[in-house]
Amino acid sequence: MSDIKPEHYDVVRRPLITEKATMASEANAVVFEVAIDATKPAIRDAVEALFNVKVKSVNTLIQKGKRKVFRGRHGRRSDFKKAIVRLEDGNMIDVMTGL
Repeated sequence: MSDIKPEHYDVVRRPLITEKATMASEANAVVFEVAIDATKPAIRDAVEALFNVKVKSVNTLIQKGKRKVFRGRHGRRSDFKKAIVRLEDGNMIDVMTGL
């Protein structure tokens, strides 16, 4: 496990708490919103340093922003990147405590 660096907070933005993410937590996985240019090794290092756990694997995907209408004006939400981080057995992260 490495020391916490300020860059780690730039990589991992926030945990995502959705119904699917809650179901994934039963399989020892946690879902985070990460920087759009973050790589899998950078995500692994950041999660291991910030939460003091051992990461088994990292899967990423880019979630496209939805089209929305607000007060008659058409717009689009920003794209963001999700990281599904699977942890080694015996490790866990309580996402309700925050970073």
